[in-house]
Amino acid sequence: MNGASQTPWPELPTAAWRETYATLHLWTQIIGKIRLVRSPWLNHSWHVALYVTARGLTTSPIPDGVRTFQIDLDLIDHALRVSTSDGAQRQFALAGQSVASFYAAIMAALWETGIHIAIDEMPNELPEPIRFSEDKKHASYDPAAVRSFLQILVNVDRVFKQFRTGFLGKASPVHFFWGSFDLAATRFSGRRAPRHPGGVPHLSDDVACEAYSHEESSAGFWPGSGAIDYPAFYSYSYPEPAGFRAVKVRPDAAFFSEALGEFILPYDTVRTAAAPDQALLEFLQSTYEAAANAAKWDRDALECAPGQPGVVRQV
Repeated sequence: MNGASQTPWPELPTAAWRETYATLHLWTQIIGKIRLVRSPWLNHSWHVALYVTARGLTTSPIPDGVRTFQIDLDLIDHALRVSTSDGAQRQFALAGQSVASFYAAIMAALWETGIHIAIDEMPNELPEPIRFSEDKKHASYDPAAVRSFLQILVNVDRVFKQFRTGFLGKASPVHFFWGSFDLAATRFSGRRAPRHPGGVPHLSDDVACEAYSHEESSAGFWPGSGAIDYPAFYSYSYPEPAGFRAVKVRPDAAFFSEALGEFILPYDTVRTAAAPDQALLEFLQSTYEAAANAAKWDRDALECAPGQPGVVRQV
């Protein structure tokens, strides 16, 4: 399938690809844990994230002594590829793999390229986890659904990066967290936040407390689960300032989920909009403004004209 024949913002019916979604989620956890054990710590666990590419997801280069290696999940050719800076490469097909066989295949590929590594085999942020090497339950792979998911990630990554250009303060990369299986981008006020209380299901309190060490406004996309069982965009503020959840944000279909404590915009609202990019940018900007205004961020010092050289706004 070439780019001209693709729908720019395709459908992603949750029920139709639920089993593939679950399998793909666990595969990304294996890849992410490999990056985790070999990468130096970076604030807010940014050293564990994956990144969107034109073909799927990547770890980016990972240290291995004096060389580096990279793992690419190619969602166009439907293959997993391990490449090293000294020219070694191994790959295997994704179709037909269970979590257990995927785990065995990627560990064999690393071993064959001289990379000896061990990871924690228990999945994170998931109920009733099964050790990767024992999980033969999750073994679904629908190539068409995966291609639609990739197309969505590519578009969201592009729009999030455009949104990111309007901020001079500390901001995260646009990156993919394999624990929660979401693509996210975060802005920071520069002020420390009160200690996070922890208690996030299936997530270490230490990780949660470090992740939320500073005031932030965060937005992202995920395929949906639990209280929001459909693809959606989200936006939240930590700590949540008084009045935040009562702000009217854009587009009109956006709403505040009491169950999640976040603003939600259904993906289908963006997909079917006359101008999808603009609809998503309105959600990102209006929810950020709701957080920044309610928490009294120094917006004059933190913002700039989107896509322009980083010059502080003039009052």
